[in-house]
Amino acid sequence: MVSLIKPGAKLLQVDGPSIETARLILRPWRASDIAGNTAMLSDPGTARFITLDRKAVTTEQNGWRNAAVISGHWALHGFGMFAVEEKSSGRYVGRVGPWYPPGWPGFEVGWGIARECRGQGYAVEAARAAIDWVFANFTVDRIIHCIDPINVASQSVARRLGAENEGPGKLNDDVVDIWVTMRSRWLRDGS
Repeated sequence: MVSLIKPGAKLLQVDGPSIETARLILRPWRASDIAGNTAMLSDPGTARFITLDRKAVTTEQNGWRNAAVISGHWALHGFGMFAVEEKSSGRYVGRVGPWYPPGWPGFEVGWGIARECRGQGYAVEAARAAIDWVFANFTVDRIIHCIDPINVASQSVARRLGAENEGPGKLNDDVVDIWVTMRSRWLRDGS
């Protein structure tokens, strides 16, 4: 992107927290994350579970819009999904973290991991760090995870996090299972 900013101009800089795990860095979004996020969402198998319309993102502009919505959540609410980076390579792994836009069925910690990064435990590792961060910084006693009933991989992540399926709920016009992580159990079990 060509910079059109005048020297000395004061612009908003989102300077959110960064969280490090053994293999990952959860951090604020950068313009360089847009391409990785767009590539992740261009996969129809991924998009059907994490895009609003359940369709693959096929244009650079729509990928930019998706990343802008996530970044905007940070700017408007002071929290949001983190961009997840692999420490060893610096590559974009996905997005994980809190999400609570208007009309959402509860305070969620969600995850979306790029297809080529799946099967390595990154979703669980990043979600654990995000849940720890939420319980350390917010007064919520329950965190939800909205999971499509046919999304077996995300159900497995939720189980590994110790979440329990409370049954069906509505997300927009779709039926999802509402999995719940309770503060009391999380802190007691040291999840």
